Amino acid sequence: MPHWIDTPAALDAHLQRRPTRIGLDTEFVRERTYWPQLALVQIALDDDVLLVDPLAPGMTAALRPWLLDPAITKVMHSASEDLVAFKVACDALPAPLFDTQIAAAIAGIAAGLGYQKLVERVTGVVLAKGETRSDWLRRPLSESQLHYAADDVRYLFAVHDALQAQLVASGRLAWLEEDCARFVENAASDDVERWPHLSMRSAQFLDAEAQQRLVRLLRWRDRQARTSDKPRSWILDNELAVALARTPPADKASLLRLFDTQPKAPRKLADAIWQALDTPLDDEAAMPLARTATDGDKAQLKRLQDAVSARSVELGLPDGVLASRRYLEALQESGRWPAALAGWRRTELATALDPILDRSGLAPAAAAG
Repeated sequence: MPHWIDTPAALDAHLQRRPTRIGLDTEFVRERTYWPQLALVQIALDDDVLLVDPLAPGMTAALRPWLLDPAITKVMHSASEDLVAFKVACDALPAPLFDTQIAAAIAGIAAGLGYQKLVERVTGVVLAKGETRSDWLRRPLSESQLHYAADDVRYLFAVHDALQAQLVASGRLAWLEEDCARFVENAASDDVERWPHLSMRSAQFLDAEAQQRLVRLLRWRDRQARTSDKPRSWILDNELAVALARTPPADKASLLRLFDTQPKAPRKLADAIWQALDTPLDDEAAMPLARTATDGDKAQLKRLQDAVSARSVELGLPDGVLASRRYLEALQESGRWPAALAGWRRTELATALDPILDRSGLAPAAAAG
């Protein structure tokens, strides 16, 4: 049976055993907030499973030593959102990290493999999925919730052992360590996206000045969402943001009249929206334009994708592990290797991609943008 932990003293008592690794997972709620609300922390410890209640007084502070101890490997699966939940609740990130989803991809098993399928593949155990949409903030949790939560970490060590052995045998453990360290680093920085319009298809149909206005609105929206802890769409939805950028109101009164015709318009934020729309950003001159790809761009991107696919086959890697379309487009657009393609990926890809890009002098690896 898992142990329910709802006092810092109980958690500290288990930490005295000084494990070299723990299995780690969370349950969180993010339906009505910008930041995930940490609702439960599951810890696998030797043969035990601890179910830690982060809602109990002092528990998030008590978790910090576990997360920060560099001598304890944190075995997790698909950890990206869990990292954010820990950062917000505990002001700490679990490191060093061994992400079993990333490990399965680098080992050549599959990309984006879910925890249940990976456990079944490694151990033969078929896990239940019945509590995936459960209310994890309620107390007390049901027996079904507790069992489901415990299973989310119960088999992490078996998966860890199997995957680590494969990565060591193939000489790719360093690849995983590099990817996991970058994951944690990205979660630590958590910067506001500099050019959020580039991921919006509708931005391609705006002229340069309209795209500048759109970036102003989207950056403001992100800051407002973080500060108020509300989903971005609750602050200003994409459709209205694009409409305001395309045809800006002549004055604030016009903005309010427009909001009267929009059921979801944030009238209470009209002053702030008007100011954001009308205030140039310091770095607008450096803004890359969202544009429709030309036939030449599409042909070059296809050659890049084909080269990545060929190299993936040679390395026995699943599609998408070496380089996604998104990062290839960033490389193609800027001529700079995105941070996600730095390190071992650049080593494996540069010889094949540089001739296609026809830029033998590509800049050193750096974040695109």
